[in-house]
Amino acid sequence: MGHTVRVGTFGTVIVVVGCLGVIVAFISLRGARGLYDTIGKGDFALDEPDRPRGPEPGSPQARAEAEEEIRQLVEAKSARRQARGEPALDVEAEVAALMGPPAGADSALREEVRQLVVARNERRMRRGEEPLNVEAEVERQLRELG
Repeated sequence: MGHTVRVGTFGTVIVVVGCLGVIVAFISLRGARGLYDTIGKGDFALDEPDRPRGPEPGSPQARAEAEEEIRQLVEAKSARRQARGEPALDVEAEVAALMGPPAGADSALREEVRQLVVARNERRMRRGEEPLNVEAEVERQLRELG
């Protein structure tokens, strides 16, 4: 004949499985105690205080990094042109053009810096200090601006 399951045994199995589930859940929660603290942390997190910072903007290191990245981009562009059958780019000339001062703004920038140096000279002379060499100071400031 058929098998019969008594309700008492079925209820006991449900209670035992439920209790085991609660115990396993409790153990897994204790084992994962610090997991939520590590969310958003790691090598690629942007807000880590101990993450090494890049070079200071405007420093020679930052300029060298920027030049290397630009060189890589221009080389990739040249390789794509060659793959299409077009002539290759002159990588050095392209990098020099991209790293140099913007075309057309050079004379305007030089004139603006000159006006600032002349104004600074006038203030220095009013205070009784020795005036600056305007041309040398303009060149120095343009070099600092990169």
